[in-house]
Amino acid sequence: MARKKKKGLPLNRATWPLVARLLRDQVRPYIGHIVFSFVCMLVVAGCTALMAKLMEPVLDGAFKERDFEKLYLVCGVILATFVAKGLANYGQSVSINYVGLRIVADIQVKMFGHLIRNDLQFFHNNSTGNLISRFTNDVNLMRGTVSNVLTGLGKDLVTLVFLVALMFYQDWLLASLAFFVFPTAVLPITRIGRRMRKVSANTQVEMGRFTTLLDETFQGARHVKAYGMEAYETGRAAQVIDRIFALTHKAQRTRSASHPIMETLGGLAIIAVMLYGGYQVIEGGKSPGVFFSFVTALLLAYEPMKRLANLNSDLQQGLAATERVFAMIDAKPMIVEKPGAEPLVVRRGEIALRGVHFSYMPGQKALNGINLVVPAGKTVALVGPSGAGKSTILNLIPRFYDTTEGAVLIDGRDVRDVTLASLRASMGLVSQEISLFDDTVRANIAYGRPGASEVEIVEAAKNAAAHDFIVDLPNGYDTEVGGRGVKLSGGQRQRLAIARAMLKNAPILLLDEATSALDTESERQVQTALRRLMSGRTTLVIAHRLSTVVDADIIYVIDSGQVRESGTHRELLAKGGVYAGLYATQLTDDLDHEALPTPLARGARA
Repeated sequence: MARKKKKGLPLNRATWPLVARLLRDQVRPYIGHIVFSFVCMLVVAGCTALMAKLMEPVLDGAFKERDFEKLYLVCGVILATFVAKGLANYGQSVSINYVGLRIVADIQVKMFGHLIRNDLQFFHNNSTGNLISRFTNDVNLMRGTVSNVLTGLGKDLVTLVFLVALMFYQDWLLASLAFFVFPTAVLPITRIGRRMRKVSANTQVEMGRFTTLLDETFQGARHVKAYGMEAYETGRAAQVIDRIFALTHKAQRTRSASHPIMETLGGLAIIAVMLYGGYQVIEGGKSPGVFFSFVTALLLAYEPMKRLANLNSDLQQGLAATERVFAMIDAKPMIVEKPGAEPLVVRRGEIALRGVHFSYMPGQKALNGINLVVPAGKTVALVGPSGAGKSTILNLIPRFYDTTEGAVLIDGRDVRDVTLASLRASMGLVSQEISLFDDTVRANIAYGRPGASEVEIVEAAKNAAAHDFIVDLPNGYDTEVGGRGVKLSGGQRQRLAIARAMLKNAPILLLDEATSALDTESERQVQTALRRLMSGRTTLVIAHRLSTVVDADIIYVIDSGQVRESGTHRELLAKGGVYAGLYATQLTDDLDHEALPTPLARGARA
């Protein structure tokens, strides 16, 4: 017994705060439209009750007295009533739908604005599909809930009140008899609503997984086909689709459970009215017109009563989505500005890490007491094996993450003491993870400097060895690159990313394997351009190919989250330590690779 109570209470406690917040934050701004809609609903309700009332003069007046004038008059009133009801229905429908659609748009804008300002860690912890599902499925469920609840509370409830009032006016005893059975439906309908909320929440989770699967599979279509995994991916999709089907079917069964309850109770109410009211008509205690008007009102009240019975299911389904949406909006970023943070003004551009520790997960240190300096206007390279912590160091400088211990300083100022906008505006980033948007070449280069002139964009493209291939594209700089730059080769995408960083012209450059996808000739051109761009700027370079950083002013060898060695290329070779070993290994591998004939060459010899 205690277990049932514990299961029900959290839902009741969570429902009203959610409803109150939804009304306060999303519905209240459109109170004018809602008031207009409610006025229209009052007209609809009044017209519905009037149509039931008009049955009395039709039967007792026009038919019984055989009065054609009364018949014509009543028919005219009925026509006017239907016209008024139709216009009012149109007004309330348009107004309520406007409110619902505006709520969807407002929440999506609010969610996107909040989401895009959140930390990288948030995006790493939440799949793309799950986030997209919140923007589409969950928000649309919220829209349906608002529209259905407002319509239910407005049109259906008011219509029911008008009709019930008419019935009690005509015969209070008969009306009491008709509605005596309906309170027994409250308990099962409440339980149905609770089940709907739980099933709906699980359905939205599965929809998020399905969206993630679609995103991953379509983006990786090349690899799916290369490995012949079409059948495997189809099986994975079928499993998720079957789970969604099962949950959706369960939701429909749960929602439909109210139908037999309401139909049975409605049948009992009509039987009671027919027996008692029919007896009165036969005995002469009531006129046929009054009785027929009463029955008409009861039948007209039946449909809004059924819709109100389903209202709790709609509400709980929408609240399950509302919880997920509000949970996203309420997620607080960990990277925030201190109160009173001041803009960063880069005068020299020196970067320093002092006693920096960092962990992505508790107990697993990615950096363990890093101390290093990137002198102003110099080029510093980070080298070392994969997973050593090089990219982590780079990510701490623009505060994509914050240090667990220690500090990152720019010109002696802790990056946590300055505004995020000024900090990131002072840096240009080119990563091995190339991010291009489904827009034109021009827009992708100018990303971060929307007001850049055509001359500046073209100059940046030329410096990045991108201009020649751009002008050969179907529409030149106006060519759409496709999602994630899918219409371009890897090297072309990399050169556009470099052009973007060149156009930004920031005093600090962060290069994470910036030339990794380039062929030899393009790499030579870009390296030349990068050397010009680095001149007089503070540059931090991450490189796996040591041959690309031999001219760096300082090279730090990072391993297991610590600085193992530092110095120039010559100094590190002379030490004969870790760097010398890495360099010798890469040099040998490069020579072996050049010495080996390609498969095509071997085939030609054969």
